[in-house]
Amino acid sequence: MLINFLLGLSMMVLCLFLQGMLVLAALRFLVKRAHKLHSTFWLSMRVTAGMMFILIVGNIAQVIAWGTLFYGLGEFADYSQAVYHSAVNFATLGYGDIVMSEKHELLGPLEALNGALMIGVSTAALSRAFSEVLKDHLPDKAL
Repeated sequence: MLINFLLGLSMMVLCLFLQGMLVLAALRFLVKRAHKLHSTFWLSMRVTAGMMFILIVGNIAQVIAWGTLFYGLGEFADYSQAVYHSAVNFATLGYGDIVMSEKHELLGPLEALNGALMIGVSTAALSRAFSEVLKDHLPDKAL
């Protein structure tokens, strides 16, 4: 159990690093296009959508990293099944259609916790972009 805990924490640190790099990339993307945020609403939303794309790629990369761990541990014979199971854990869906063996079952909840935190970080970064867009396109009384 201790090995699984250490594996899970190590993967969480890796995901935190990856998420940090991609949030930084998304915020740089936003800053470089800040002048467009203050133009038309639709142009502002295109910039926000670009930022969202960067953040989604980051979350998908983390799902793939966890899936690779599960596959490497021999939990799944098929890589696509390992990634699917990882996506279900990361998104905290908990379908239960595929379960890991008792030997590595602790990794599922650790990934779910990691996913909830990393999706929250993505949401916070995206909220920053939305607030910038909305402050220019809503009347002062609406805020």
